[in-house]
Amino acid sequence: MGFLNTMISATKAATSGRAVALLAAISVTCTPVVGIAQKAPAAKAPAKAPARKAPATPAQAGTTAATGTPDNTVSDASVPDVGLNIPDNLQLYGKFDPNIRKPTAIVNETVITGTDVDQRLALAVAINGWKLNAEDTARLRTQTLNQIIDETLQIQEAKAADVTISPAELTQSFTGVAKNFKMTPDKMRTYLRQVGSSERSLRRQIEGELAWQRYLRRKVEPTVNVSEEEVKGILKRLQDSKGTEEYHVNEIYISAAPDQAPQIAASIQQMIGKIQKGEAPFGYFARTFSEATTKSVDGDLGWVRSSQLPDELARAAETMQVGQIAGPIAVAGGFSVIYLVDKRQVLTADPRDARLALKQITVRFPAGTTQAQATQRVSAFADATKSIQGCGDVAKVAASLGGDVVDSDSATIRDLPPALQDIMLKLAVGQSTPPFGSAQDGVRALVLCGKDEPRGGDLPDASRLQGQMEQQRVNLRAQQLLRDLRRDAIVEYR
Repeated sequence: MGFLNTMISATKAATSGRAVALLAAISVTCTPVVGIAQKAPAAKAPAKAPARKAPATPAQAGTTAATGTPDNTVSDASVPDVGLNIPDNLQLYGKFDPNIRKPTAIVNETVITGTDVDQRLALAVAINGWKLNAEDTARLRTQTLNQIIDETLQIQEAKAADVTISPAELTQSFTGVAKNFKMTPDKMRTYLRQVGSSERSLRRQIEGELAWQRYLRRKVEPTVNVSEEEVKGILKRLQDSKGTEEYHVNEIYISAAPDQAPQIAASIQQMIGKIQKGEAPFGYFARTFSEATTKSVDGDLGWVRSSQLPDELARAAETMQVGQIAGPIAVAGGFSVIYLVDKRQVLTADPRDARLALKQITVRFPAGTTQAQATQRVSAFADATKSIQGCGDVAKVAASLGGDVVDSDSATIRDLPPALQDIMLKLAVGQSTPPFGSAQDGVRALVLCGKDEPRGGDLPDASRLQGQMEQQRVNLRAQQLLRDLRRDAIVEYR
């Protein structure tokens, strides 16, 4: 599930460093709009109530019917004296009702409100830590609305097929998401309110994903088939391609007429700078700006070989390191930007698949630590880690620094950030990485306690390969089905 994985990744990013998807559901209900120019019941004022000055008329206040005359009025009411100096005959300037939600779109009679979009957008920005300007925010808001429209269509289609998600399932899934964030459900609700979202928004998103996945399992998966002959053909091609380099590439493609090329290239350079500064991830810009068909999947081309890429992109990929961005690259009709997610050799053992036994030392800085003090502590930390003599020495060194120790026996080198991968490949058992981190999150170092070298040369399990191929076909059918739902939907934008 896309969003649940995103949520899990966001949790990992909060503790170690990287971008993650969900589970549950609730139907959206909009509270009916209530009357707003109602007359208050008369209330007798105390005999000695102080006189109150009558409020200014709209003309006195500088407003007219054309420029915003107050349309909420309450008159002829006598208000008890409670020390607030509230006038008897007051006027409310502007409408206020927290239960009113103005529709942004109506999808087959289901209302999507501006509040729905704002809360979903706020959660996405908070989870990913995006720093967006007004223009980027407007684009992302449009994308968010489109996602909610798709989600609404998916829920409607699932319900038409008698696929529903019970309130108990929603509650269980919401609790699971909170747990992934290392929060109780109550703390999760508080967090959602703090970032401008709500439990209701999250539960609706959960419902959409659960309902659609259940619908696909019931209606689509039974019709998908992968024969043994197809699997054998894939395995043979893998065997024939053994040792061939493959690249996992994400791409952004932007078209450019010859007279626009210099300006567009300059804009692309600015975009790359934002990605490198961490203002927003590559996937955000792919969804927002890319004109390639892969924009819906964050520009992900999957695993490809050089021969499958245009010559310009192939040459770039062959010289890139994992985690690097290249561009703008001039291609037919415009420019491309590529991000090398990973690389491998077919059916060949990759050193980065080695499984590691690690100990992590973390030293945190107390609030109010100056830059000079932080620099001094980092220097002492670096000296201490250089003196480590095997993992048996880690606890002693951590105690001398006032740090914490965490053990991990399940990580692979590939799981680490690219900068640490290169270091870990050269590290001997018992040695430590240089310190890394930040003043906000603390400074860390990894000590290598053991390494299980990867196995290579084996063909993938036939049944697992068959399952992967079937899932790919289910996903393709799901995309086609959603496209049909969009085409047939009645969507009224407001």
